[in-house]
Amino acid sequence: MSEKISPTSTSRFASRLAQSLSIRTLVVMLLGLLVLIPLFLVEDVIQERGQYHRNVLDEVASTWGGQQTLIGPLLVVPYVEHFTSVDTVTDPNGESRVVSKDIYNDRTAILLPKELEIRSDLKEEQRQRGIYNALVYTASLSLTGQFDHTPLLQSSEGERRISWDKAYVMVGISDTKAIDVASSLFWGDERINLEPGTRMTELLPGGFHAPLPADADGNTSHQFKLTMSLRGSDQLLFAPLGETTKIRMTSSWTHPSFKGSLLPEKREISEQGFNAEWNIPHLVRNYPQYWEVTDKQTYPLQDFVVGASLYEPVSLYTKVIRAVKYGALLFVGLTFLVLLAFEISLKRRFHVLQYLIVGAALSLFFLILLALAEQIGFLYAYLAAASATILLITLYMKAILRDKRRTGLVFLLLAALYSVLYLILQMEDYALLAGVVLLVVATGGMMYVTRHLQQADQV
Repeated sequence: MSEKISPTSTSRFASRLAQSLSIRTLVVMLLGLLVLIPLFLVEDVIQERGQYHRNVLDEVASTWGGQQTLIGPLLVVPYVEHFTSVDTVTDPNGESRVVSKDIYNDRTAILLPKELEIRSDLKEEQRQRGIYNALVYTASLSLTGQFDHTPLLQSSEGERRISWDKAYVMVGISDTKAIDVASSLFWGDERINLEPGTRMTELLPGGFHAPLPADADGNTSHQFKLTMSLRGSDQLLFAPLGETTKIRMTSSWTHPSFKGSLLPEKREISEQGFNAEWNIPHLVRNYPQYWEVTDKQTYPLQDFVVGASLYEPVSLYTKVIRAVKYGALLFVGLTFLVLLAFEISLKRRFHVLQYLIVGAALSLFFLILLALAEQIGFLYAYLAAASATILLITLYMKAILRDKRRTGLVFLLLAALYSVLYLILQMEDYALLAGVVLLVVATGGMMYVTRHLQQADQV
């Protein structure tokens, strides 16, 4: 016969089960996981706003100027190659005679500078579009150097005559509409006006050129100088075309990120800005100083460039996302653990809804932070959001606990958490390390607080 379970014993077991600390802890953990759901929704909102911000930056860049890469100058030299062909011809009568024939071939060569020095000074500024600010720059550029066309005259097959009236200098630029001011090209003592287009789009799709006058002085070396003002955003890169190339970049921006194939030999970064210097020999590149233009041969000049980016260390949305990732476990876990400890010490149970309301207030902090940070900046937004959240939870816990000491403990815990989280968010290189250390400390604290919980289990 089966033993009957009386209603009294069933209700007694259910009552003991409801009072079980293990069950209560499991319920609190499930509530904590439930509170993480709105945090994921907040993270989606942050990513959406971040994408909208990036779209605004792209829109500003499309009108002001995008990432700029300057390649040049290059000397394009058409020439006529003349050589004499000598053949021995035998006629039908068996007599042989020598026949010479003049052959003229039209060719075009590209010469890179013998020496090239580039100086650039970047002045950053903020362009506002709605509630967003886009970081852009205006670069003052100076290009000086020397061309030497001696290799072009050296030929074992015949004589080469340069058509200087058809020669020109071209400069490639990624975004030509961002050219603010461009002076004339100084070619020796002559000043030459610039014209749009490179006239060789397969090599340099965008840029300008300067047609050279006929040169009758016979010099094989030509000095040049070009100054210009160029707008752009994010980064500015240069191709080291010279047999020896010297590049110097200066700016008042204090957070540069050096880009390209080589880091600068010298760089100084201070509160006044940065300056960087490159000295680059032509041997580090994969293309020569001189080549003939053919349909089968071209060189990707943009593959070897150097320069710098106006790097923003930690963007607004990166900080808020980082706050969600670091703050979710710490805030929800530690706050719910404190509430559970109060339940044990007060020998009373908090309602499930009370846990959810506290969790909702913790989640609301990140949304307040995002909304205010877009308007008043991260620091003031963080202070306002943290103050509002701490005040809400503290007043709510005061009404629940009716104990000033325990209410003060909740206030101190939240104030400490928000203070530590802010310090982590300000770090750039050590943010992950600091976050991991804080998680380890929080886990150790949870272990210490819960070390006697098994003794209090009533099941």
